[in-house]
Amino acid sequence: MDHIFSVCTGIGGLDLGLHAGLRAVGRSPRTVCVVEREAFCISHLVRQMQAGRLDHCPIWGGDLRDFPAGALVGVDWICGGYPCQPFSQAGKRLGENDPRHLWPVILDLIRTLRPCGVFFENVAGHMSLGLDRVLQDLASCGFRSAFGLFTAEEVGAPHRRERVFILGLADAGMRNDAVRRERQTASESGRSRDVERGGRCDAGRRHLEAAGKTSSMADASSERSSGRRCNGERPHQWPSRPGCPQRSNEPSRTTQSGLGRNADGVSDRVDRLRALGNAVVPQQAELAFIRLWNLLQETA
Repeated sequence: MDHIFSVCTGIGGLDLGLHAGLRAVGRSPRTVCVVEREAFCISHLVRQMQAGRLDHCPIWGGDLRDFPAGALVGVDWICGGYPCQPFSQAGKRLGENDPRHLWPVILDLIRTLRPCGVFFENVAGHMSLGLDRVLQDLASCGFRSAFGLFTAEEVGAPHRRERVFILGLADAGMRNDAVRRERQTASESGRSRDVERGGRCDAGRRHLEAAGKTSSMADASSERSSGRRCNGERPHQWPSRPGCPQRSNEPSRTTQSGLGRNADGVSDRVDRLRALGNAVVPQQAELAFIRLWNLLQETA
């Protein structure tokens, strides 16, 4: 079982993608703790847990800087989409000088919890500002890392949403430490776990070989072009693209209001739009994880 600690979780899109990616390489993921400060996102996470779409786990509804990391043990993965405002082209790009810059906080968590793997997401502007520091910090903590730009178009979504994903896997020494921790935990609790596979981050090579080799950078022009089709050839997964006819099974795109020029009938509309704007497409995260994992396995 791979225990996941999720930070800056939002509405859980990156978590779903990481879970799917880990299962694709033969792992058994489970989220054990979530950190999210936005009230709407917290309520959404609770509803999804109750519906069985997300793992039931504690939610720390406060600032990540105040999280008591010492109380969390046995973490195998840390994932999150840390704030993009310091790097976004839409902002002032203050980088490390931005008060919302949380990477140093996450780095402290990595050093404290010593996970076997990390998986992060951010805006494309992070490539030209701050990403080199993240990769250097991961290397100093004993992680081999890979990154790439991926779009939601590549998995058939009707929008681009270009994002950089970062995958880091711990070196052999840290993996062996994690295996020893897990054996000790299993012995103390009386539970048996599968820890005889030579380290958590080496498993899954045969699954990737069976699935076929892919590159780390997202360069799937055929997938992008197929994602632009307006007809029904692609199995229905996303709403039709702007300018394309609306499908019969889609809900109406607009709700006419009796209040004049306004549209009503959508609860928490502003909070929903804000959460969706910051959200990660799960299928996009899954694609990124599998390709980056594949690259790191090939270069191990």
